[in-house]
Amino acid sequence: MLCFIRKVKIPLVAIWLPGRHPPTKRATIQSEVARISLYDLDLDALEAQLAAWGEPRAQARALAREIWRYLYREYSITPHDITPLPSSLQSQLHEEVSIPHPTLLRETLSPEGSTRKVLLGLEDGAQIEAVLLRYRRRYTACVSTQVGCACGCRFCATGHMGFVRQLARGEIVAQVIHFQRWLSEQDQAVSNVVFMGMGEPLLNLEETLGAIQRLTDPRGLAFAPGRITISTAGVAPGIVRLAEIHHHWPTKLAISLHAATDDLRDTLMPINKAYPLEDLYAAVATYTSQTGRRVLFEWVMIADINDSPEQAEALATWLRGLPAHVNLIELNPTAGYAGAPSSPEAVTAFSAILDRYAIPHTMRQRRGGSIYAGCGQLCVPSTRAEGTGPPPM
Repeated sequence: MLCFIRKVKIPLVAIWLPGRHPPTKRATIQSEVARISLYDLDLDALEAQLAAWGEPRAQARALAREIWRYLYREYSITPHDITPLPSSLQSQLHEEVSIPHPTLLRETLSPEGSTRKVLLGLEDGAQIEAVLLRYRRRYTACVSTQVGCACGCRFCATGHMGFVRQLARGEIVAQVIHFQRWLSEQDQAVSNVVFMGMGEPLLNLEETLGAIQRLTDPRGLAFAPGRITISTAGVAPGIVRLAEIHHHWPTKLAISLHAATDDLRDTLMPINKAYPLEDLYAAVATYTSQTGRRVLFEWVMIADINDSPEQAEALATWLRGLPAHVNLIELNPTAGYAGAPSSPEAVTAFSAILDRYAIPHTMRQRRGGSIYAGCGQLCVPSTRAEGTGPPPM
């Protein structure tokens, strides 16, 4: 199976989660965008493109660096914004390339002003949500990697959308630049990036890694890899792949666990049927041994579902031997899930068991829930898939 994204063919290994619908036409056939996305090109590829248009090699190198500076330091929106370029080259860029600047369709600010959620329109009409979180003087961009998601986590609004399509690396980077552009007007900047928005990053791994390469390029946005966190629902082969390339991009890893027994995790997170807890543990053990990194495990506290002492004991047992930190999260309301947040008493009892096993843990500060920008709440109902296609790998 081949998926077409901006004229780049990406081979897919289809993994159909048990009980999920087969792929639909909307989910598997992508529109081809004829023009080249500048955000999809690295600096060497940009230089080669200019040379292919007839620029002398030395001139192509100088022009590429100038374009790069305007893209990632000046946050230019159109080729005509890159004023040092010859007018003829500006015109050629305008005709043959695009700067995938998403259209701001809606912006919602939380009452306390610390969370900003945006609905962004993409070139083909697809829509995604992204979030900017403020912690004192630090800003974290929460970005999406897919339109929709095929993982189908029961408590996640994005999972209820189904899988629509992958995002190209340029579309991922453009979300960060959208927030950078807004913050630069206030002499501020994004300090951290978390891949915790719509979609499963490790089921769009090559584009996710391409975006990370662009984000960490010292000649561009220059994020330190340690300020980037990738969150996964537990795609075991992707976790092993992150271990293999960790020496290039030593990013942080977060895993949405939410249950410590296969029967419960199968119910809450159907991806567990493809990558059960035994496989997930092996992948995490490989990751921690090869990288020396501690892994953050996320656990949404759901009343009478996964907040029992038995689940806490099972979690402590499962984590044995892994350098881990558990992040307990209050369940956010979503239209498609009737579960309720755990009571304070249940959270306290759960935490006490983790304390007894000396497992580091925190209760995450709730952000954005009132504007549906919190964990599991991002969703674009207008782009709901007719059925959920296989998670591309």
